[in-house]
Amino acid sequence: MSTVMDEKLLPGPALRMRPACTVLAVLLLLQMLLFYPTYWSMVEIWWRSETFAHGFFIFPISAFLIWKKRHHLAAALPKTDYRALLPLAGLVILWLVAYAVDVNAVKQFAVVLMLPTLVWLVLGWRMTSIILFPLAFLAFAVPFGEFLIYPLMEFTAVFTVHAIRAVGIPVFWEGLYFSLPSGSWSVVEACSGFRYILASLTLGALYAYLSYHSIWRRLAFMLLALIVPIIANGIRAFMIVMIGHYSGMELAVGVDHLIYGWVWFGVVMFVMFWIGSYWTDKSAQEKPHSPVTAPAQAVNANEGAGSIWALVLAGVILAAPVALVLGQHDDTSAIETLQVPNLAAEWERTAEQNITEWQPIYQGATQEISAVYRSGSEAAGLHVAYFAAQQQGQELVNRGHRLIHMKDKFWKELSRETRIEQVAGADVGLIEAQIKSPEQSLLVWQWKYFNGVRTSNDFYLKALEAWAKIAGKPQQGAAVILYAAYDGDSKEGLTNARRRLHGFAADLIPQLERQFTVRH
Repeated sequence: MSTVMDEKLLPGPALRMRPACTVLAVLLLLQMLLFYPTYWSMVEIWWRSETFAHGFFIFPISAFLIWKKRHHLAAALPKTDYRALLPLAGLVILWLVAYAVDVNAVKQFAVVLMLPTLVWLVLGWRMTSIILFPLAFLAFAVPFGEFLIYPLMEFTAVFTVHAIRAVGIPVFWEGLYFSLPSGSWSVVEACSGFRYILASLTLGALYAYLSYHSIWRRLAFMLLALIVPIIANGIRAFMIVMIGHYSGMELAVGVDHLIYGWVWFGVVMFVMFWIGSYWTDKSAQEKPHSPVTAPAQAVNANEGAGSIWALVLAGVILAAPVALVLGQHDDTSAIETLQVPNLAAEWERTAEQNITEWQPIYQGATQEISAVYRSGSEAAGLHVAYFAAQQQGQELVNRGHRLIHMKDKFWKELSRETRIEQVAGADVGLIEAQIKSPEQSLLVWQWKYFNGVRTSNDFYLKALEAWAKIAGKPQQGAAVILYAAYDGDSKEGLTNARRRLHGFAADLIPQLERQFTVRH
């Protein structure tokens, strides 16, 4: 009789979890308020980009998956786990570094991953492990992966051209552009298949979680969900070109080829899930769950106090970076007016505005200058985009900076490679590109300066930027673009253009580096 009475006096699952859930709710709300700008930056991308519009559904799906585990959660006791404070602090530091270099995706991953870490801190690892996938699924809400678009475009072009040649159709191929006897084609961003891959990975992860219990089956299916859309996109591009070719460029040459693409993607996804259904793990199905009775688990009388300490410690860790950001004072010293270099050696500046109609695209630059220089009958052009301070949308490293706009129908980028050139006895790291229009071919060299340091490596530049921002030092940056025209059908013409840029750079670099030396 005594045992029965004791069981009735012990709190039920809902009552046992109430203090911890209250603390968790307060922490989650505090975290979202403190990092509101980062969350809002995600929502803005979801809203304006069709590629990432699925982000609106990730949080509701995660909440639904957690709700499905409610009976399993009710059978476990919350237990504060202070080990979670270490990864929480690491994520806060990661956010602070990402803030320093204005890398939105890293900031967004950091704030999203803080959510499962807070759950782990307040509820303990046992409860967190029950809903680990729904919490990890939140990572799909982060708009990420656009750096893969250009490599995917290159793969699509290579796959399509080789497939066309395999069926015996002659094709002339230049980078992302190719021509058949029936007409010309180009691989643009929409052809990269990035949207298909993102959708496939998201759906594939959800399907793997619901259909399989084995971690290896889940990982194998997610790998399949990554590889299949890449191959399928290449097949899609090939089929669209074939439809256009055999219809005399009447079909699949406009918006209809995008429609065909999504229909093809739907078919591929259906077949992939249908095949995956044959390996469905029966143990992955939800089993009826009987909550563990209260006497089977000891109720921790100090758990309420532990939750309060978790609230205090996590609150301090979360608030620390905000305090640092608000108290930060950057050295914003900058060049008042960017000067066009007047070279005193072999190359002289001319009155010409330009030697080409082409102009690189640099968004948010503080100042931009262009000039033409000549040495005898040879000409070379210079374009400099200067950024006085690194801010979101006005930074030296930004995906919006391009040599050619993706939708430009006049200019094409044929190749791009990183090179180290010997200029006046010194190694100069640069990115070399070949671009052309129907009327002109240009060889382009580009590198960057940050606080007087010359580099063509954006990762190194971002590290320099992070240190400068954290230390309150100047954050002056400039992109330097040199270019020369050449005969696009001649290897000798390309060699001559490269020789011309060597001589031009040898005269130019000392002048630029004197101008970009940081003045404290």
